[in-house]
Amino acid sequence: MNNLLASLKIQVNPKIYLKDPETSQLGRKIIRESITLIDEIGFDSFTFKKLGERIGSNESSVYRYFENKHKLLVYLSSWYWSWMEYRIVFATNNIADPLEKLRKAVSLVTEKIQNNESTDFINESTLNRIIIVEFTKTFLTKEVDEENKAGFFLIYKQVVNRIVAMIGELNPQFPYPRSFASSIVEGALHQHFIKDHFKTITDCNDQVSPTDFYMHLITVLNK
Repeated sequence: MNNLLASLKIQVNPKIYLKDPETSQLGRKIIRESITLIDEIGFDSFTFKKLGERIGSNESSVYRYFENKHKLLVYLSSWYWSWMEYRIVFATNNIADPLEKLRKAVSLVTEKIQNNESTDFINESTLNRIIIVEFTKTFLTKEVDEENKAGFFLIYKQVVNRIVAMIGELNPQFPYPRSFASSIVEGALHQHFIKDHFKTITDCNDQVSPTDFYMHLITVLNK
């Protein structure tokens, strides 16, 4: 699967960027180093000036690709969810059993990501850590409705709706497929976060992963 993913162009809404960063060496460097820098200092402390210093270029060169750092974070999250959707499609395409298909998809969206080196300018493991910590900042804004209409979050919603369809295939009578699916995708990020920072309010730990928790919840659909 990794070889197939490596040959694909991850699709990101062109309205998010001014110039596609994948089309140039500088653009790919901006993406690679922004992931590393955000992981190191956090998105709140991240600036294009600091990124420019990191890549040995003026911050104005970053502005040729992204209007602001919010758009850059939206780009990174869109790339992540597009990559995740490809993984789900490839991994479940030939699975006939509805329960096995759902379990596979849920495993992919809830597991801790390891870098597979399929993309030379993006470390998926590091990007996963950023998504866990920073993803909600892409839509907890005053502009969320406008950006949603522009399709900024379409790929994320596609991932959720693929799981919605799998829930419906397994149990058409289940009354809350959308709420359950979105709770799995968003909740997994939350569980990964509180597992590391608020250990007293989660059952996830070094022995019990968020994936284990959500796999257990799936059993209610198959009764």
